[in-house]
Formats: sequence, structure tokens, C-alpha cells
Amino acid sequence: MRLVLLGPPGAGKGTQAARLVKKFGVLHLSTGEMLRAAGEAGAPTGLAAKEIMARGDLVPDAVVVKIIEDRIAEKDAAKGFVLDGFPRTVAQAESLDVMLKAKDQKLDAVIEFEVDPEKLVDRIVKRADEAKRAGLPVRKDDDPAVFAARLAAYRAQTTPVSAYYRRTGSLKAVNGMDSIDAVAHAVDAAIQHHVHA
Repeated sequence: MRLVLLGPPGAGKGTQAARLVKKFGVLHLSTGEMLRAAGEAGAPTGLAAKEIMARGDLVPDAVVVKIIEDRIAEKDAAKGFVLDGFPRTVAQAESLDVMLKAKDQKLDAVIEFEVDPEKLVDRIVKRADEAKRAGLPVRKDDDPAVFAARLAAYRAQTTPVSAYYRRTGSLKAVNGMDSIDAVAHAVDAAIQHHVHA
């Protein structure tokens, strides 16, 4: 099973990805984690990505695509994967299609977590307050102003990706503002629909 999860930060993709990994025995491939791991492993592509991220710049499509390609070629990815944080651009989406086609594979579904931006900011503020009360460190990303900027950047960058997958017929939207259980149910229904379509 090969899935892509689309949705802004705080939409609950990580929670659902962890559940899918457990349920289907597939890999959760988070782009950020893969880029960091590739940098630590000392591979040339990974080191290039590490330098770019250290400058605070966006890693170019070609570098991200190469890291994803190398990772899904590994044995433990044979059963499938859940991609989170990739593709971020239409060029990346097209590269992923080409990469999978070369292996006689395709995506089973692309699931987009739809959210209400204002309610999502409220959710993040609440998460930060809960962390403070529990004496835990608050994620830098959970500052409302930082979060709002990340949300706007995500929407600007990824809206064309949603449109791309809508055209290919593989996009399925779920309400990311629902309870974890309701979202899980919607995700499972989306997967069944696409796998058996």
C-alpha cells in the first residue's frame, strides 16, 4: 500500500500515519526526518540537504526527490509506505509518479486533511497551553504567529498539488477537524474506496 497524506501542520497527519503503520505494517516516511537522517548518514545528497536546511532555505525538488527515491528503493519499503510532507510541489508529485511507474507501482490514494484555518490556530494555541501547564517545552512552531505564517506558506505551496491529484482522480478529502476516531474511520474508508476502485 502506497499513500500520500496532504494537510497543513497540526492537521493530525502524524497521528493517522502512526495508526496506518501499525495497522498495515507499512513505513511512515516523513520528509523532514528523511532529510535529517540522510544528512546524518553522510550521503552526498543528504549532506547537500543538511547545508541547505542549516541556511534556512527550502531543499530543492531534485534533492528531495533523490532522497525519497533512495529510501523507497530499500527492502523495508517493499510492503508500502505512507508519505507525509511530500510531495510539496507539482514537480515533486510528477517525479513521484515517474519514480513509481519505473517500478511498476502507483499510489493507492492521496488523502487530504481539510481544516478550518482559524480553528486550527485555536487547536495549536490549546496544544501550547497544555504543554505549558504540564511543564513541557512548547514547540517553537506552536507560537500562533509562527504557526499562522507556516499555514499560509503551506496553502500557497500545496494547493496546486491537491489540484494535480484531483485531476488524476486519486485525491480523497477527509475532515481533519473531526475527532481522531472519526478521521481514522474516514481515512480507512478512503483507502478501501481507492484500493478496490
